[in-house]
Amino acid sequence: MARPITAGVDGSPESLAAADWAAREARRRGLPLRLVYAQTWRAEEVPAEYERARRHPLEDTADEMRTLHPDLPITTERLTDQPEAVLPREAEDAEMLVLGSRGLGRFTGFLVGSVGMQVLARARAPVVMVRTGERVAAEQTRGEVVVGAQDLDESGEPVLGWAFAAADLRGATLRAVRTWAVPPIFGYDPAALRITEQSDALDARERELLSQGLRPWRERYPRVAVIEQTELGDPAETLVRAASRADLLVVGRRMRRSPLGIRVGPVTHGVLHHAPCPVAVIPHE
Repeated sequence: MARPITAGVDGSPESLAAADWAAREARRRGLPLRLVYAQTWRAEEVPAEYERARRHPLEDTADEMRTLHPDLPITTERLTDQPEAVLPREAEDAEMLVLGSRGLGRFTGFLVGSVGMQVLARARAPVVMVRTGERVAAEQTRGEVVVGAQDLDESGEPVLGWAFAAADLRGATLRAVRTWAVPPIFGYDPAALRITEQSDALDARERELLSQGLRPWRERYPRVAVIEQTELGDPAETLVRAASRADLLVVGRRMRRSPLGIRVGPVTHGVLHHAPCPVAVIPHE
């Protein structure tokens, strides 16, 4: 049985945008769509008359998606638990989990609430964050998928593999972005250490590492055009700039607990709050 693409809904404009993005992605991949609604009370705790009289947001969302995507298999389920607890569990049986997030008004980027961050930090499957405005821009594809390519060893394979597959499905160009930093010793006496020449050498090394790391993926996905980009700078800022005209930004999240608890990591956190397009967060070891 095909694993569905699952979207968390609550009737808000953000969740409608997530459901619509998930529906379009499900059609693209030939997968069913599953809409889930998490509530903290049991159905028997709600008076039957009230339940019959009101229109449930899950049903409203499902009806709208069936109207927009009549050939797409759609199922729904109400779940009784805290969203931050139940949604990561639902993601385990899904191809991906799609959540909505508010845009930052006239500023680009996301406003990711505590629930969204907790789900992202706990999910062991890809999670895609979609802003409200993406619904309006649904058909305005720009033809580029951007991926952060910091981990080029085996640990980063899930991220690169997911990004290449997404670009292949869309017929999009893949932009692989790798950032690097000047070693701390340069902070002592940049002039004496001829920082410009050293930086050029470091950039050449990073370009070679990126090219080698992408070679097997280029061979696996020969139809995907690839742009390799290396840059001195902050990873999150560089990725956000690179994604200014992208349809999708793909980043990784290491599945490990820090002494401070479950976290999404500084790069993913920065990207989520400032990216101008949907962000796919791919967990990896």
